Amino acid sequence: QVQLVESGGGLVQPGGSLRLSCAASGFIFSTYSMSWYRQAAGKEREWVARISSSASFTDYADFVKGRFTISRDNAKNTVYLQMNSLKPEDTAAYYCKGAGYWGQGTQVTVSS
Repeated sequence: QVQLVESGGGLVQPGGSLRLSCAASGFIFSTYSMSWYRQAAGKEREWVARISSSASFTDYADFVKGRFTISRDNAKNTVYLQMNSLKPEDTAAYYCKGAGYWGQGTQVTVSS
């Protein structure tokens, strides 16, 4: 069955960095675009970034442009989200999405 397992979340100070990973299984990873979303407490889930199947195309929400980088390793069936210059408003559960499926999420908390 399809599985998407996120990891790498945690507590970080403002201005810090984290790298999230999403390990995929159960589908042909290299043929699907992948996306990251986030959901802060009490808010709707929002799209953060996406990457094409071959990694030739990436796109970002305006609020993370220049700070976050999405990448993937098709040999490892894994998509990444490098998050730099983190702000308190980046605090949220981060989810990866691919092939119509969602992971369980990983919590990112940005606080001093």
